[in-house]
Amino acid sequence: MKNHLFRLSHKQIIDELAASCGIEPEYRDNWGRTHPTTVETKKKILKATGVVVDTPRQAKEAWLARLEQRASYLAEPAIVASLSALPKELAFQLPLEVKRAVPEGLKVSLAITDEQGVTQNFSYTQKDMSCSGTVQVASRLYHRCGIPFPQLGALGHYRFYLSVSMGDQHKSQTISVAICPEKAYIPPALEGDRRTAGIAISLYGVRSNKNWGIGDFGDLKEIVDWVAEDLHGGVIGINPLHATFNRTPFNTSPYLPMSRFYRNFIYLDVPAMEDYQDAPEAQALVDAPKTQRLLSELRASDTVRYEQVAELKQEVLKAVFQSFLKNHWNRTGGKTDRQKELEEYIEGEDLLLDNFATFCALDSAIRSRDPEVWTWSQWPPEYQRPDTEAARRFRQEYSQDILFYKYIQWQLEKQLGQIQDYAKSRGMCIGLYHDLALAIDRFSADFWAYQDFFVSELRVGAPPDAFSRHGQDWGFPPPDMEKFREIGYDLFVKEIQKNCAFGGALRIDHVMRFFHLYCIPEGEPPRKGAYVSQPFEDLLRILALESVRNQVVIIGEDLGTVPAYIRDILGETNIFSYRLLYFEMDDQQGFILPQDYPELALVTVTTHDLPTLAGFWTHRDIEVRKEAGMFDNEQAVMKAAAERTADKKRLLGLLQELGLLPGDCSTDVNAYPEITGELHNAVVGFLALTPAKLFILSQEDLFKETDQQNLPGTTAEYPNWSLKMKYTLEQLRKNPKARTFCQMFRNWVDRSGRNNPL
Repeated sequence: MKNHLFRLSHKQIIDELAASCGIEPEYRDNWGRTHPTTVETKKKILKATGVVVDTPRQAKEAWLARLEQRASYLAEPAIVASLSALPKELAFQLPLEVKRAVPEGLKVSLAITDEQGVTQNFSYTQKDMSCSGTVQVASRLYHRCGIPFPQLGALGHYRFYLSVSMGDQHKSQTISVAICPEKAYIPPALEGDRRTAGIAISLYGVRSNKNWGIGDFGDLKEIVDWVAEDLHGGVIGINPLHATFNRTPFNTSPYLPMSRFYRNFIYLDVPAMEDYQDAPEAQALVDAPKTQRLLSELRASDTVRYEQVAELKQEVLKAVFQSFLKNHWNRTGGKTDRQKELEEYIEGEDLLLDNFATFCALDSAIRSRDPEVWTWSQWPPEYQRPDTEAARRFRQEYSQDILFYKYIQWQLEKQLGQIQDYAKSRGMCIGLYHDLALAIDRFSADFWAYQDFFVSELRVGAPPDAFSRHGQDWGFPPPDMEKFREIGYDLFVKEIQKNCAFGGALRIDHVMRFFHLYCIPEGEPPRKGAYVSQPFEDLLRILALESVRNQVVIIGEDLGTVPAYIRDILGETNIFSYRLLYFEMDDQQGFILPQDYPELALVTVTTHDLPTLAGFWTHRDIEVRKEAGMFDNEQAVMKAAAERTADKKRLLGLLQELGLLPGDCSTDVNAYPEITGELHNAVVGFLALTPAKLFILSQEDLFKETDQQNLPGTTAEYPNWSLKMKYTLEQLRKNPKARTFCQMFRNWVDRSGRNNPL
């Protein structure tokens, strides 16, 4: 191996190192052009991961160090296998003295612990093993052997403790093992040719006469009734509920959260909390004239005022928490049921919750002393990691503040679980459909707690394409999958488990992340990035495992330039594709027919980042992008408008050809300056009639809203993540125009056989 290494050129060693780290040698853009990854880009990405290859000597040393590091494991740290095709053996390797090429007197023990804590012990002697010989790494010999892989009969996560002895040598290692199904879950309600439909809402934008200026879980429960009764729907899609900092214009995006493990307290229905009923101080605070005036202002605002809502809710929640402490936590005598329940919740969450709550308490304590400290990178150095002595002392000194944030997450999960149970009781076959963001804020609680598991000197983004000619830098770090694998993908497992909870479907934002991520070295433009491969076989199997165990449908957001093999693999794994009306075109740029949509898919008109149907038709999004200075010149604006008009002509022609528009409707696109009732009905019918198992219409498209929820590439230029619904909850079932929209949707749901009538 060493001799082979010294025969390679500097570039060849860099190429081999890059390949071993998953850096792809090239990529194909959406114009079909191939872009090789330059040596300079490879060097910078390697350096970001701690592998310095600037000189030939450094490159050779880095290559040897990588080989030796891999050889240092007794066995692979993580094994992800299918229950139907378990490995034949559990392989391991043992370092030997150079003079002794054949091991003698090998003894192996294996302890297997399942998720219930039950342990089985096995012993093996040399006659039970298979040996495949020796391999030399640098100056060290390693002997490779294997023992029969245990015949595990159940899906789940296991811990193997492997111990190998030979003479006076002894080596041991813990191995994380996931035994997975071949495919993700599909509920009986979607088997065969069965299908369903529903509505997607931005929960923060829900208006009601009783919420506090932002949609909450109380509103969501009423939306369940509306969708189930008035729309005959079986699913409600909601924006990611991830915790955010609730600060505008930054730190409000549910797709750039402060944690993907925990949720935003701003969605709590405070008056519905059990402890609120026993908290006179909290009730007095809410009933105070000043608070009532503020609540009226927040409800009347056309946009969500995050800071004010969050400040008010947190103040009231702290008063509610004090009541809980008095009545349960600090109560003399025996433990109450509520105290036991919170203790069990905290014990089950363990370090994951402790890290999140500690971060929240630290952020609050430090900002109370200096409001200009906005991110943890500005904290005193001794608090910039969760495992320092200063952080340990903080946990002790501020234990009650930390408990408050744990209590809030407990309450969020209780309310969310109740809503999903209620949706199922109303006959909804899916119920809540959650959304898992791709990113975390680089100043987030998750990055603070697990910073060693991210490559901080790289940014995730996208190469130049038709949507963004200069490429995109999304501003957050990619995961270090080698380190994830070293801990048995534990953080990934927990992320999927936490987001599968309390729902019947989960959307994976940018599902290509499981296959590869486009990584850009710090300080470089997007065009100087490269794709880095991810261990997709392992990740998809774990995803399928949690899907089956939680009975959750998985939808992969596969928009953009998606290689065909990725969609093939996703389909084989029962992961639904995510298909938008705007993007589903044939080779001649014509919209495809309804019957050409795949069955294992969710179909919809648009996403939060794209124009609504009404905005698309009126060119509202082009106007907004022009106002925000996002076009290079007037010619670019005119080109966008011309392309849009051409798309509208093609869509109008197809709807007429399919008979979805009345025969006397005009064939001239200029006769439709906006989305008419006939056009609206035709588009909804088009999607309802596809064979796709899930059809979701956003509330913006149901009610012909013109403004989209987010304008990518903007901050203060556009009211991102804060636009409210046209109608209040109360108006949804009383306003004549709203009822007409609902009846139109319900008619198509019933006609297409997607209905879930009560």
